[in-house]
Amino acid sequence: MGWEDELFALFDDLEDQATALYAAERDVEVADRSRAEYQQVTLAGRLMATVGSSAVVGVEGVGPVAGVVERVASGWLLVAAGDQDWVVNQDAVTTVEGASVRAVPEVAWSPLTRLGLASALRRISEAGEACVLHLRDGSRHEGHLRRVGADFCELSTGEERRTVLVTFAALAAAQSRG
Repeated sequence: MGWEDELFALFDDLEDQATALYAAERDVEVADRSRAEYQQVTLAGRLMATVGSSAVVGVEGVGPVAGVVERVASGWLLVAAGDQDWVVNQDAVTTVEGASVRAVPEVAWSPLTRLGLASALRRISEAGEACVLHLRDGSRHEGHLRRVGADFCELSTGEERRTVLVTFAALAAAQSRG
């Protein structure tokens, strides 16, 4: 091997080392950017990507609710579990198993997803269906939703039609009695 061949081999070796160093630096930079970008991902975004799929949602005061995530909106989600529907207050969600690995950013959501928890509860009220309101402390109230206010709902319970006001802050989920 002549001196020219040795010089070209040295240059090739140096170029390979530079390429390897660049790739290593780039991998670190990509990992840093990925971590930084993932900080912007919300639970609601992951749940939105899960719509139409089965999941097990852990709900404070209720436990696991298994079913198909039907809808996600501002502060709540709808889980269809057999013949019952669950309107779950997103603030009461403790865990989610089976969520999509992807996320849908809020800017890509339908304008209908801006409807809050009160809108979902008004639908139950308008349908006149019996329901169970599960509270975060584990208690429950069964009856018919009569009216829905800005931050509470009014439930008519029992034979004597007693009225119970339930704040949204205390509400974990509303379960239909289908």
